[in-house]
Amino acid sequence: MTRASTKVGNRLLAALAPADFGLLAPHCRNLSLTPNAVLVRSGEELDQVYFPHSGAVTFMIDMPDGQTVATTLIGREGAVGPLLSILGHSLSSVTAIVRVAGTVSQISAAKFRFAYARSPAIRHVVELHTRALFLQLQHVAACNALHPVEARIARWLLQLRDRVADDVLPLTQEALAQLLGVQRTTVTLEMSKLRAAGAIRSDRRGMIEIDRPRLQASACACYALMRRRIDGMYAEERATSRFE
Repeated sequence: MTRASTKVGNRLLAALAPADFGLLAPHCRNLSLTPNAVLVRSGEELDQVYFPHSGAVTFMIDMPDGQTVATTLIGREGAVGPLLSILGHSLSSVTAIVRVAGTVSQISAAKFRFAYARSPAIRHVVELHTRALFLQLQHVAACNALHPVEARIARWLLQLRDRVADDVLPLTQEALAQLLGVQRTTVTLEMSKLRAAGAIRSDRRGMIEIDRPRLQASACACYALMRRRIDGMYAEERATSRFE
């Protein structure tokens, strides 16, 4: 299959042939997103779909007592809102927050639904994205229930590193506390353990510098297992010339 002639950073869009990509491209606009920007709030209708080219977005569950916990992390391999948008006028169950600044292609949910209905290829990449998303949700739920905070911090940092492609991550301890659903004092204590192990060299001024091999040693098995399974999905698609 011939890929889209326009070079794009998002892997889902890049997987589309020109004719399928052409159903979306005229209706997309490129945006730069800043950290902590909210793409959709829990309980609100999603009227836009976002395809990240860089950066990272987290899906957060908001609890009645004001606490939050992250369920999913999305980067250039995925999208925000395609599944919900095709269901029509549905309310989001999560709050989508930009954790690492980046760029996205934005398209209205209505325009995306129209293209989705016309293109089997678009339906296919949405299916692939949904499978990867559900797999991540399942692993994160199990990890949150079974593994200690230090291992979970290491897993989130590694997941961010995969999407940012830099060993210096723009993430504050407060943001980590929100991701993990714990108090900031807990994050401070666990980060000190990671520093002592040499997995983190700095966490000042809202920047966390990591040593990837040592951080992987501190993470639970969930990180490697989740990455292997999701990469396996994409590899299978590449092998059949349907995804890259």
